[in-house]
Amino acid sequence: QVQLVESGGGLVQPGGSLRLSCSASSASGSGIRISAWYWYRQAPGKRRDLVATITKYGTTNYTEAVRGRFTISRDNDKNTVSLQMNSLEPEDTAVYYCNAAAWYEGVFRRDYWGQGTQVTVSS
Repeated sequence: QVQLVESGGGLVQPGGSLRLSCSASSASGSGIRISAWYWYRQAPGKRRDLVATITKYGTTNYTEAVRGRFTISRDNDKNTVSLQMNSLEPEDTAVYYCNAAAWYEGVFRRDYWGQGTQVTVSS
C-alpha cells in the first residue's frame, strides 16, 4: 500500500508564506511511480476543491484563486511534492490535502490521499 504523509501548514498572517510538503512511501520501500500530484483544500462547511496539479512531465495547473501566488513542484526521485504558498489571504484558510495518481505493484490508483494539514491565515 502507498502512504502519503504531509508536513508544513500552520498559522500565518495575511501576506505571509507557508510551504507544504508531501511524500509517498510504500511498505516495500520502492515500486511507486507517481503519474501526477494534486493539492486540494477544504474550508469549513465547503467542498474539497482542487488547488494545483503537476504531471510527471512537470506540467502545472492552478485554480484561478491561487495562480501567481502558489507554486507546485515535485521531486520524482524522492516521490515528493511541495506547495509554496505566498501572499496568503484569509480566504486560503483550509485543510490542505495532497493526492496522487500512481502505479504500485502493477495497479494504477487515483485515490492516494494524505492526512491533511491545517493552514490558517489570520492576523
